[in-house]
Amino acid sequence: MPSRIVTSGLAALDQVLQGLRLGDNVVWQVDRLEDYVQFAEPFARQAIRDGRRCIYLRFAPHPPVLPSIEGLATITVDPHAGFDAFSGALHEIIEAEGREAFYVFDNLSALVVEWATDELLANFFQVTCPFLFELDTVAYFALTRGRHSHRAVARIRDTTQVLLDLYQVDGGLYLHPLKVWDRYSPQMFLPHVLSEEGWMPVFESGEAAALSISARRRRLQSKARSIAPWDSVYRRLMQYHDAGLDLDARTPEVAALKQELSRMMIGTHPEFSRMVDTYMTLDDLLAIRERLIGSGRIGGKAAGMLLARRILAAGPGERDFNEILEPHDSFYIGSDVFFTFLVNNDLFRLRLQLSRASLISHEEFAEVEKRFLAGRFPSEIMEQFQDVLAYFGQAPIIARSSSLLEDSFGNAFAGKYHSEYCANQGTPEERLEAFTNAVKLIYASALNPDAMAYRRTRGLGESDEQMAILVQRVSGMPYRQYFFPPLAGVAFSRNLYAWTDRIDPNRGLIRLVFGLGTRAVNRVGNDYPRMVAVSHPELRPETGARIAKYSQWEVDLIDLARNEFATRSLEEVLEGRDYPGLHQFVSLMKDGHPTDPWTSRLETTNEPMVLTFNRLLAKTDFAPIIGEMLTRLEKAYGQPLDTEFTAALDASGRIRINLLQCRPMRLPGSVGPVEIPADIPTERVLFRSSRTISGGVTGPIRYLLYIDPRLYGTIESPELKKSLGRVVGRINEHPDVTAGRILMMGPGRWGSSNIELGVNVSYADINNTAVLVEMAREEAGQIPEVSYGTHFFLDLVEANIIYLPVYPGDPEAEFNREAFEAFPNVLTELLSDAGRFKEVVRLVDLPVATGGLYAHVVADPQSQRAVCFLK
Repeated sequence: MPSRIVTSGLAALDQVLQGLRLGDNVVWQVDRLEDYVQFAEPFARQAIRDGRRCIYLRFAPHPPVLPSIEGLATITVDPHAGFDAFSGALHEIIEAEGREAFYVFDNLSALVVEWATDELLANFFQVTCPFLFELDTVAYFALTRGRHSHRAVARIRDTTQVLLDLYQVDGGLYLHPLKVWDRYSPQMFLPHVLSEEGWMPVFESGEAAALSISARRRRLQSKARSIAPWDSVYRRLMQYHDAGLDLDARTPEVAALKQELSRMMIGTHPEFSRMVDTYMTLDDLLAIRERLIGSGRIGGKAAGMLLARRILAAGPGERDFNEILEPHDSFYIGSDVFFTFLVNNDLFRLRLQLSRASLISHEEFAEVEKRFLAGRFPSEIMEQFQDVLAYFGQAPIIARSSSLLEDSFGNAFAGKYHSEYCANQGTPEERLEAFTNAVKLIYASALNPDAMAYRRTRGLGESDEQMAILVQRVSGMPYRQYFFPPLAGVAFSRNLYAWTDRIDPNRGLIRLVFGLGTRAVNRVGNDYPRMVAVSHPELRPETGARIAKYSQWEVDLIDLARNEFATRSLEEVLEGRDYPGLHQFVSLMKDGHPTDPWTSRLETTNEPMVLTFNRLLAKTDFAPIIGEMLTRLEKAYGQPLDTEFTAALDASGRIRINLLQCRPMRLPGSVGPVEIPADIPTERVLFRSSRTISGGVTGPIRYLLYIDPRLYGTIESPELKKSLGRVVGRINEHPDVTAGRILMMGPGRWGSSNIELGVNVSYADINNTAVLVEMAREEAGQIPEVSYGTHFFLDLVEANIIYLPVYPGDPEAEFNREAFEAFPNVLTELLSDAGRFKEVVRLVDLPVATGGLYAHVVADPQSQRAVCFLK
């Protein structure tokens, strides 16, 4: 068996350590880089002489540790891209170099300057060192003594195989092995002094005591010079604060410290940084720091919410939003906690593997969730979780994903990561378990197929993505055994669904619901939110008896008695009809038509209720307040945006808003006008639509996927209907389809949670389509919802997918059913095992079926017309 002992290139050092071993990670604690250099260079030269592959990993701004040496490979990796990208790049290099490679790293302390916290430095070492060990490498690292937290150094010490303290006292150079794994000698762990005979152990008690006292004094003095900006910047600001200085005075040093604190907690996006510098005070930033669990950034969702609130509070405007906005009462779990959780629970490598592999299925993701749920948090984080829960008491809370890229300019990640409601009832132990499980599920959602597909589609696969979490008190009040807000929804500064030319699209749109806002952003059941055009809030797309059909009939809420998030029927929730202000939200059905109640006391009425919000919109300033909010925010952002909110009427009838989210809004590829061709031969038209939201021109499209609405409605097996979504996903990922482009047509609502209303697909199943068409079959309930404002619609917009509802029964629409049914089906040619779906799922290779013709789509959102034709 070959020996695992290798040389350091210095015989005297080999004697102290009994040689190095394959798998050793050697950390040198030094005061000066020069001390590290005199050991790293002999190590590298010896490795090259022995015929080994030697790599110098360069990432720090300090002078090179190694000179140019023949046979030495120098690889530069940029840590400025962030912990995630840097660690991933290093793992790829180590994997490519293979077994028994030798490494010299730059001084690890330089990483703290880039990443701001010792936590990430320890995470990096803890995840990289074991990988090097598995591959039987030998690696040298330097660490500047006394410049890092005790906890970070302890984690490095626990992980490495060899930890050596190198220092100078009174002109003498001393070496003190603090850890040498898997070898021992009676003298090994004594301080050693460099002499002409080599490294000699210090035995004499007086000399050893003086040496130890001197070394300890030096370490204590150096701790005050901690280079981790997370601690040092905050400490300097608090020194100014405690001295009674005005922290908002724009002195150069305070301004620089404020920008550094902002960069560490909020991020470095230029546009976002500009607005933070303009609107957020140093006290605002310090308030965030005081409510931060762990360290790191608070993520895009939390930052957007806080910034929007400051913009509104700053004015100027017709209304004082300081009197309108409810306090947000939030805590933040810093992004560093995410990676510490991954590293401590052996999940970081899993994340790297999944990020490189093809997309996992939703069933495989369920197994990933189980691994996350089995993970543990460090004791100090658990203590902070307990403090947060003690603060909220038994009030319901929500843990919301707030990743570094989420809700940023150009990348909404709408609905990709999880948010978890905690009813927060039960014993302290039960509440803590529920909360920690919620956090773990949000962390796991960073690996869900939809999020991974979104990142790849948006070119974000290599971006630094860390998961912070926003913890908020749920807005609302208890009613019977339930807890929910009376009003919630999403509001957009632009209205792309202007169903009449009386509506001003630049004034915005609101999707309004009763109860928790989940029903405003998800495509759920046979339910519809109230669509409110801000310019004309009392107008609605439906009239007469159709108003009741296209209304909300179920309520999302917290069931306090059952300690869970739940959905209940409106009739069940409002059984006593005594909910405060109910007459503002409902109408009473009389003779098949909704009528606004004439009294605020509805307990004595027995007519069916329907949620219309008519009196709210006609008799209060709810819509004007939302409109002014959107106008102010769009002006500050310099672009359209969307928001999430809850609202209520206080005892005096005034509107109160809790702004939960604000992010830039991406408009569809074209908002018009687009010219519809007038000279298309009738036999070349596949369909026409008279209702379109997102516009554009696209083609040529090779493939057409058609799920016949009539046949879909005849499927009795729920399992078979659910399986259709996976078939669609496999077609979506097929290389021939992605190369040739595809148009998908299906019944009702794509992505509905109710398989009776449409095909149950997720974002990862449709993200490669060029056009998505929803076909109406009203007698079966397969009716395209006006999806504008849902997470589903935002997915389509960001992916530049044209979304078209088609109503074959509409006299202004057209659908060439004969052509669709005559096209040959190539489904089993692409998916040989999908034969049982062939009757329902028709996949057409258009140029083969038509003799060289492809599909083209032209959609004009202004005229609400679209056409798909062969050319």
